Amino acid sequence: MVERLGRGPASVSELAKPLKMSLPAVVQHLAVLEAGGLVRSHKQGRVRTCELDVEVLDEVGRWIAERRRGAEERLDRLGTWLTENPEE
Repeated sequence: MVERLGRGPASVSELAKPLKMSLPAVVQHLAVLEAGGLVRSHKQGRVRTCELDVEVLDEVGRWIAERRRGAEERLDRLGTWLTENPEE
């Protein structure tokens, strides 16, 4: 769903069409994404259209990148220590 919404807004029906899950299950997944702030939706008549909140997605990307940098730094320090202390 997130990948599809990355190409632009889509109705719930459009999002559900290629998936092997019921429409209520798709609605539940979208509700979780909306509660997390990643997706916004609006209803016009009987059609609910969803779209990604790109700013929130960028913020999540920055958060992940920060965690990755920290993990890589710790692994680099471990590698250095193991190289310098082969007997331990």
